[in-house]
Amino acid sequence: MRLPIYQVDAFAEKLFGGNPAAVCPLPQWLPDATMQSIAAENNLAETAFFVRDGADYALRWFTPAVEVDLCGHATLAAAHVVFSFLEPQRQSVGFRTLKAGTLTVGRRGDRLVMDFPSRPAVPVEAPSGLLAALGGKPREVLRARDHLLVYDSAAEVTALDPDFAALAKIPECWGAIATAPGEDGVDFVSRFFAPAQGIAEDPATGSSHCTLVPYWAKRLGKNELEARQLSRRVGALRCALDGDRVSIAGRAVLYLEGKITV
Repeated sequence: MRLPIYQVDAFAEKLFGGNPAAVCPLPQWLPDATMQSIAAENNLAETAFFVRDGADYALRWFTPAVEVDLCGHATLAAAHVVFSFLEPQRQSVGFRTLKAGTLTVGRRGDRLVMDFPSRPAVPVEAPSGLLAALGGKPREVLRARDHLLVYDSAAEVTALDPDFAALAKIPECWGAIATAPGEDGVDFVSRFFAPAQGIAEDPATGSSHCTLVPYWAKRLGKNELEARQLSRRVGALRCALDGDRVSIAGRAVLYLEGKITV
């Protein structure tokens, strides 16, 4: 069987920026093990698979190691494929997911805007080994799905050099977000680490902003926020908080279009 595949740089200001995601539109679902093998073969942070579901689509995401409950950059990439190749006349598309409900993505100028659930974090004690594995001295530790560690400056976040092997062994930590205030028109910055899920450092992470946006909206007293993810590739996200929902917008750039054989 030959299937289409696309690779899209999401939350990217230009090609080779943001976070690359593979997108595989399917005529029907493949066995879970086959989709996991495709994601492992792609060896990207996420591979998105979707099938037609009425007027919209059902969507699933896989890292090289596991299926995940929510992924922003691969959703943005999937919408880019729908808008650019499958249904260019559409202005919005809905994706039904297993655990995150229906996620909608619409066009707004040269950006795609995603409507995601808000995941506010609450203060917690850092699990044993987390601070040593990440480094630095965070001023706060909170948790939603991921642990959120708040530092005083972007320089501190940039300087972090995590011990990924140690971080992967902390059972309470699904993923770790390091964040700090931004500068020069950027409201906040972040980095995201999830080695236990097969992702040492993610270049640009939509799902982490479901937790970052409610935190920074409350702290800064504003609901519209410019964000930067300080990976080597750099992620650029324009965010807003609207009640229990988060708007996450970014650009998507096509890198590859081809076929896979399974």
